[in-house]
Amino acid sequence: MSFSPYGKRLASAGYDQTVKVWDAQTGQEALTLKGHTSQVESVSFSPDGKRLASAGDGTVRVWDATPLPEAHKQ
Repeated sequence: MSFSPYGKRLASAGYDQTVKVWDAQTGQEALTLKGHTSQVESVSFSPDGKRLASAGDGTVRVWDATPLPEAHKQ
């Protein structure tokens, strides 16, 4: 797990091959990132909180960690 630089969001690495970003105040899931092919072992926010790096399945992935506005979520 990793807190964003200002503590507003929390990222979790999952056995389910996903990275999830949570609103730290409400506990609501804000974003699910899929792409790893096995368990995700670690996550870390960039210093500005806009990107997220995850490691697992022998790869490191860099993601846009900015949640979409509610109107654009599917």
